Amino acid sequence: MKFFDTFTRKKKIIRPSGNEVKIYTCGPTVYDYAHIGNLRAYVAEDVIKRIIQRKFRVNHVMNITDVGHLVSDADSGEDKMELGAKREKKTAWEIAQFYTERFLADMEKLKIEKPSILCKATDHIKEMIELVAALEKKGYTYITEDGVYFDTSKFKDYGKLARLDKEGLKAGKRVEMGGKKNATDFALWKFSKEKRQMEWDSLWGKGFPGWHIECSAMAMKYLGETLDIHAGGIDHISVHHANEIAQSEAATGKKFSKIWIHVAFMLLEGKKISKSLGNYYTLSQLEEKGFSPAAFRYLCASSHYRSEMNFTIEALKNAKNALQTINDFYRRMKEINGGSENVKISAYKKKFWSALEDDANTPNALAALFDMIRFANKNLQPEKSSRSIIEFLEDADKVFCFLESQGVINEEEAGMIREREKMRKDGNYKVADEIRKKLAERGIELEDASGGTRWKKRERRQA
Repeated sequence: MKFFDTFTRKKKIIRPSGNEVKIYTCGPTVYDYAHIGNLRAYVAEDVIKRIIQRKFRVNHVMNITDVGHLVSDADSGEDKMELGAKREKKTAWEIAQFYTERFLADMEKLKIEKPSILCKATDHIKEMIELVAALEKKGYTYITEDGVYFDTSKFKDYGKLARLDKEGLKAGKRVEMGGKKNATDFALWKFSKEKRQMEWDSLWGKGFPGWHIECSAMAMKYLGETLDIHAGGIDHISVHHANEIAQSEAATGKKFSKIWIHVAFMLLEGKKISKSLGNYYTLSQLEEKGFSPAAFRYLCASSHYRSEMNFTIEALKNAKNALQTINDFYRRMKEINGGSENVKISAYKKKFWSALEDDANTPNALAALFDMIRFANKNLQPEKSSRSIIEFLEDADKVFCFLESQGVINEEEAGMIREREKMRKDGNYKVADEIRKKLAERGIELEDASGGTRWKKRERRQA
């Protein structure tokens, strides 16, 4: 089982120290709704985690950034939490709570497994202060009127993850220097220049943590000084993750992560997704358009996580149709389950799992799955199914989560569906429509297709 490591630019085999793979993934800054570009990364990371779990136990930690993430990577501008509070005329704490809950609701809809530990930055200020103090003791810090900064000139391999040319970086080109010694230096602790909603006492005065120190402090608290995998979006490579490596390895003298995994951008109609431009969808907005979270998850998985992905409504429609094809096939297999084994699919299974274990190549895995479906449809004898097909689909579902539950109906409801089907065949569409309405009142949705009528029962929501 191997994954592409951004640091070495090579695929590396996972080699945990024991049977447990320690994974840290960068979580959301909870000042607004997560958009589909954000969600693409979390879906990809969940797929990778599920692949690893087939062979190893996983200890997964993800953070919630509820303080310290400024609008500029150059340690300037307003804190995104304070900005969200002004926008909505609420407290920063209320903003953090509301959008954390919304984020977790999206995760549940997308069937993204909860991390072993979900940690909030504001609950770990003590650990952050201790880490900054350790760096200060080792001579890696200096103080400006703005805050406590990390001196990147003292860390030999700074920027190696992103192949940064430190000598070529000029003041003002990427960042404003201010009181910084080097263009790449970054804030570990920021001083409160005026009263803030979120601020704490520290060894250096009242203030708040820098964004980068949060992840290092929390990752090392729960996973130790060396992680097996650190994952996040491709936009974190040059600044956030470069800074995490510098401060973590400067403090411990040990390698921070064995493998760095990065998920590429999602575009919207060929353009970069930007909250400032307003060109994005949330998961709820896709649902309002009639698309299930499962369809969006499938769409994400249909592209390799390291490839730039272009989102379009047409592509989402295609994903919805592909999902339906898989589920129709699965239900047909379930309905006639019990027949003798009359097709062999071992070659397709091997291609499927080999693709996933080779840097989570989900497009190749799905291609093998559809090759299997076409082969089975062509070679299955009438009224006979292969139990191995059902087992394979259910096993694959543990990674992709593409099998949708039909729900459960009683015999009376099943009889109504059969009666409606008869009315339609007899051309009595008025009665058929009346039966459809009665079933809809019971939460049963019908879809007429060439192969017959499909039904799905909606779960009743509790008030």
